Amino acid sequence: MTPLEDARDAAFFGRRKGKALRAGQAERLRQLLPRLAVPLHEPAPTDLGALFRHAPTEIRLEIGFGGGEHLAHRAAERPDVGFIGVEPFVNGMVKALGLIEERGLANVRLSDRDAIAVLDWLPSASLQRIVLLYPDPWPKKRHWKRRFVGPDTLARFARVLRPGGEFHFASDIESYVDWTLFETRRVPGFRWTATRPQDWRQPWTGWPGTRYEAKAIREGRVPAYLTFRWEPDGDRMAFDEFNDTLRSRDPS
Repeated sequence: MTPLEDARDAAFFGRRKGKALRAGQAERLRQLLPRLAVPLHEPAPTDLGALFRHAPTEIRLEIGFGGGEHLAHRAAERPDVGFIGVEPFVNGMVKALGLIEERGLANVRLSDRDAIAVLDWLPSASLQRIVLLYPDPWPKKRHWKRRFVGPDTLARFARVLRPGGEFHFASDIESYVDWTLFETRRVPGFRWTATRPQDWRQPWTGWPGTRYEAKAIREGRVPAYLTFRWEPDGDRMAFDEFNDTLRSRDPS
């Protein structure tokens, strides 16, 4: 593990546990999660589709899926697609497992590890989409370094996205939206797809909404929905130089 990876792994600040699980929830976690867990202890398959029972037309990753409402909705909507969901928060994982079991979803794999470990395990150019919805905003300026979106994670996104693949980001915190636009523009090859205000004011097609989003709207905050496309062809050399600089950086 590189110094940068060590520093990023140590910088996980999210909760891992909440209320005590009921007996049925604990049993679901014990029985179902091992069957669906991404096998990070093994080398990643060259063809990531091998993780799924069917041959998926594409594979998407959702980071920090909360209770799994969006993940389960999209998986039911697109049974031809393989979905990988990452959520270290145990209570959220249990809720997602319940939805998967209830709806009989066969196209979902899960991980309760930090998303950085999953990103580093994935093969290059293996994903069509990465989704990050309402991540912890860390609104105080002294905590901004804890935000998940940063040059190291975006470099990881670039490695695992296919050319033409997309990064979807949603937040109701204006400073985090601005932060994400700034950080993504710094990575050669990522292009913000918006051409008019409606492109970031309206959610994506088929959007089911989330509980956090509903709360934000009730409290007067306005969500933004950003789409970035990974188009490395014209910026490959610039991205390689950016990545070399990033890897050589001393995080101390």
